[in-house]
Amino acid sequence: MKKSLFLIGFMLVLLPVFVSAATVEGTIQGLNCILNEKLCPVGQEDAVISQEEFFVVYTNTQEYYFVPNLDRAVLARHINTIVRVTGKLDKKHKVINAEKLEVLTKKKWVKAWSPKMEAEIQKYIYTPGYNVNPAPF
Repeated sequence: MKKSLFLIGFMLVLLPVFVSAATVEGTIQGLNCILNEKLCPVGQEDAVISQEEFFVVYTNTQEYYFVPNLDRAVLARHINTIVRVTGKLDKKHKVINAEKLEVLTKKKWVKAWSPKMEAEIQKYIYTPGYNVNPAPF
């Protein structure tokens, strides 16, 4: 009995460490820009992209989050753009594993990436005779 209570108590202590579903809004910025307390210069995105190895979502509360399951090219394409990333958030490690990336376009959120969209494109590229469904993913 004591052992069970100890295990339950131990698990309750660990609960804050686990990741939770969340949405993070901000702009895509280069990590070096953020660490040097500068926003990536608008109009010089290509030059910044060539110098940055990592891109993060930078919030209006000056927090930043890595998105490790999104390819660098996807993030770089949206540098200096307002985005919303929905996924599993680990605040302790500043990581959000994306389940969806949306971009603010003409005051509307437009889905730019999801695992389903990526899988569909992989099939299209690598499966002979496979055609992408013209409907939105």
